[in-house]
Formats: sequence, C-alpha cells, structure tokens
Amino acid sequence: MTDLAIDTSGLAKTYRGRPPVEALRPLDLQIRAGETFGLLGPNGAGKTTLVKLLLGLAHPTAGSATLFGRDIADPEARRPVGYLPEGHRFPPFLSARATLELFAQMAGVDAGERPGRAQELLATVRLVGAADRPAGTFSKGMLQRLGIAQALMNRPRLVFLDEPTDGVDPVGRREIRTLIERLRDDGVTVFLNSHLLSEVERVCTRVAILKDGVPIRMGTVEDLTRQGRAWRLVTSPLPPATADALGDALATDATEHPDGLARSLVTLPDRAALNAALDRLRADGVEVEAVEPARQSLEDLFIDVVTTPATPA
Repeated sequence: MTDLAIDTSGLAKTYRGRPPVEALRPLDLQIRAGETFGLLGPNGAGKTTLVKLLLGLAHPTAGSATLFGRDIADPEARRPVGYLPEGHRFPPFLSARATLELFAQMAGVDAGERPGRAQELLATVRLVGAADRPAGTFSKGMLQRLGIAQALMNRPRLVFLDEPTDGVDPVGRREIRTLIERLRDDGVTVFLNSHLLSEVERVCTRVAILKDGVPIRMGTVEDLTRQGRAWRLVTSPLPPATADALGDALATDATEHPDGLARSLVTLPDRAALNAALDRLRADGVEVEAVEPARQSLEDLFIDVVTTPATPA
C-alpha cells in the first residue's frame, strides 16, 4: 500500500473561453498519509480547482493524480474521503441528528450503525444539546460544526476541510483545531484550505502557497518562516562597546523593555558564529535570558510572496 495519500503529476486545468483560463498549471504534489497539509493562496489562485479535480468534481486538462494509489478517475478512490465544502447548505427543516443520519445513508454506513455514529459525531462537535433542532435555526458556527461532523461520517482516511473555522468564534476555533490535531494523531490525512493563517500555522505539518495556478512556496511552516540565519536575543542591556563589536550582525538596535531586558535581532552566517557572539556577550558581562531562531509569521510570508512576481516553487 502506498504511503502517499495524494500524488499528482503535471495535474492541470484550463477552462475554455476567450481567452482560455489556466486555473491550475501543471502541478506535482505529494502528500504523505497522516499529514496535515495546508493549501493557501489569494482568491483565484487555483485552490478550489485543485480540490475539485481531486474529488472528481472537475476533470483535468492534463496530468494525473491518485488518492492512496487509486486514480482519481476511479470512483472507489473517493470512498475513504470526507469533504467539508465552503458555503455548504443543509435542508433547513431537518434536525442535526436527521441530517447526519441522511449523510450516513449516503456514505454507505450500515443502517444499524447510523444512529450511534450520528450521536458520536454530535458529541465530537458539541451539538448534542441541539441534536433535535432544525438546521435552519443554527448559527453559522453551529452549521460549520455540523458540516465537519458530516465530513467525518464515513470514518475517512483523508478529509478535505475548506474554511472549517469560517464564522466560528475563538472558542469554537480552538475546539476545531483540537479536533484536527486528534485526527492527525489517529493517522487521518487532513487537507486544509483556510484564510485564517494563524490556524494553519498552528496545525499544519506542511503548506503550499498557490498564486495564479502555480505553487510559489512549499514546505514545512518552520522552514518557510525562518528568516535566514537570524536569531532573536533577550539579554541584559548591551554596553555600547558590545553593540559596536557585533557591528552589522546586529540587525536592529537592542531595545530595552520595562522589564529591564533588551530584545535584539542578530544575523550571522552559522551556529558557530552565533556561539562566538554569545561568548563575546558573556565576556562583556551581558546576561543571556533567551536565544531563539527568528521567524516571520506565516501571514507575513503569505503577503510577501503573493504581492511579488511569482516564481514557481
């Protein structure tokens, strides 16, 4: 059995028109089983097109793709898949319980297991107290949680979540994040599409940023947000001679905070140079409180790369 949940080779989609629209340019993407993968990009970048191709909702113009080794043209490839679409709708007259039992039937869950599975998922997404209320009376956050429950009905090995925290309050976002982490711990592959970059940064093992149908960044969050060979230092105040000795390595002046400690950013060629700088600090009587690799936020990286000319990853 393959260890890849998703494997694409030259997958592309062009919509006919005058002129034609290249919604997704040839894409090679491998997502390992058990990964939590985040797909990012501005509107029109090709994110929805990629998901539609993988789920058989659109047909590729070129290339190929597999889900757990099965070609996406094979309906059986989608049997172990769950999907939460953006802007999903449920019959407003059905209760949450009836909605889940309906999706259980469509997912092929045995009739005898449907009530129990529905109750289990209502508990998972904290909707037990509203189980018999019509979905038409639900808030946006409640509808999102019901949508996640239906996506998990068939106990998927791969689940696509499109904006799962849309309209959800901070408490609900944390609960959804915890649920995603639990899925990851259970070995479920999660394909996350979200504009809440802080949430993606917290839960995803790898991310890709699409722009104009092209992946322009791909890798772990840690690797993508690391700012070269830079470190943030928290120390006692730096004597002027020490700051002068660091010279250009001190990317920003050491700023003293009310707690009496100084925060500074140093850029050095390697770890050996960092240790030499720390030795100089200690020799000058500077007390070192903390040293950590400097990172920019995923949001900062995203804005940087989508506002500059695209260079394929």
